[in-house]
Amino acid sequence: MAERRVDPRGAAGRGARWNGKEEEGAAAAAMPNIKIFSGSSHQDLSQKIADRLGLELGKVVTKKFSNQETCVEIGESVRGEDVYIVQSGCGEINDNLMELLIMINACKIASASRVTAVIPCFPYARQDKKDKSRAPISAKLVANMLSVAGADHIITMDLHASQIQGFFDIPVDNLYAEPAVLKWIKENIAEWKNCTIVSPDAGGAKRVTSIADRLNVDFALIHKERKKANEVDRMVLVGDVKDRVAILVDDMADTCGTICHAADK
Repeated sequence: MAERRVDPRGAAGRGARWNGKEEEGAAAAAMPNIKIFSGSSHQDLSQKIADRLGLELGKVVTKKFSNQETCVEIGESVRGEDVYIVQSGCGEINDNLMELLIMINACKIASASRVTAVIPCFPYARQDKKDKSRAPISAKLVANMLSVAGADHIITMDLHASQIQGFFDIPVDNLYAEPAVLKWIKENIAEWKNCTIVSPDAGGAKRVTSIADRLNVDFALIHKERKKANEVDRMVLVGDVKDRVAILVDDMADTCGTICHAADK
């Protein structure tokens, strides 16, 4: 049986340094009923969140039986606690999703007062509509599974389709990475004032225009044309990027094929 343990060390026990000041467990004292647990997908992110809040990560052990079943053991009491479980839907998506569902259910039946699933990358978000005959709406199925498992609240980021929020009967906070993107552009691209924000497809036009407006720069997009059903798409650049820094912005990169083809334009 393979076993993975999450290191529960956090900033509360050693003091967190925020803006150059020692905050030895101050945040933890202000939030006595909050517990953060990490799934296997992004333990470093979970640790950074815990450090930022001055909390220790909760103790949890995830196991794989020889038949590849996932088993989770919550290593401390969560009775009456406000529990946050951090697990993203990328990498080994199906394993990570199942692990998240089991962790939610384990905390719920252990009498946690509330369970919030923090899912930066929502799994199956691209399957949000019935775009052909007999196609599943898998994003809705995932929403149902999270609710049935016992989640009371969902926190996610930049949903591929905003209507996914409507698949839930529980509160969903869809956060946006735009402020962090703007900060990164200004700090890392010296000629950002002479840039054009480019969307690799028409679906991302709203996203790039928002970023372009806040930077006070121009935007462009790649329009895909299909002449015949079996012909390769023709990509047409709409906008001016000559002698400018082109910044391509997309909400999801899988094979990165769209981004690479857009960059070639």
